[in-house]
Amino acid sequence: MLPQKLTKPETEPEMEPQPSPAADAPFDENLAYELRGKTLKMAQAAGKTTAECPKGLASKSGTRATCTTTYDGLKVVWNVTIGKKSGWSDNVVEFNAVPDKGILTSDGVARLLYGNYRDSIDHARCNDIPKAVLVPLNVKTKYSCEVVFKGRTPGGLAEPVRVTDAGPRVY
Repeated sequence: MLPQKLTKPETEPEMEPQPSPAADAPFDENLAYELRGKTLKMAQAAGKTTAECPKGLASKSGTRATCTTTYDGLKVVWNVTIGKKSGWSDNVVEFNAVPDKGILTSDGVARLLYGNYRDSIDHARCNDIPKAVLVPLNVKTKYSCEVVFKGRTPGGLAEPVRVTDAGPRVY
């Protein structure tokens, strides 16, 4: 039997980082704020985030930059490519950001499993996922979990955990 018992999370975490940048904040501060939000969404758990992008970064289409975020002290480097400005506002700029690593959290995995299986599971068993840890992105990690349905005992079929930029996945 896997040693770690994940129980249903009590609340949904805040996915909007605080504080928001000032209305007249430069582009690099707004981009850093957006990447803090992406980092929280990847973790799917509450945590302290910071972010830094190159000062004076232009919102010009095709510009490439490297920004760094932290989540509870774990560092993720994002490769960012600036896209076009939105047709309806000069203040809205498209961008693509790819993290170099994933952030895996035990709360995020619990939130995923209880969200997917709703009220049909009693709990989940995992192999000691830390509160937060850096892992390779989009590949099987060394962590796995088994869903234990209500009225049943664990059957020993654990599925590997992966992390995408949108959060954890178990399959």
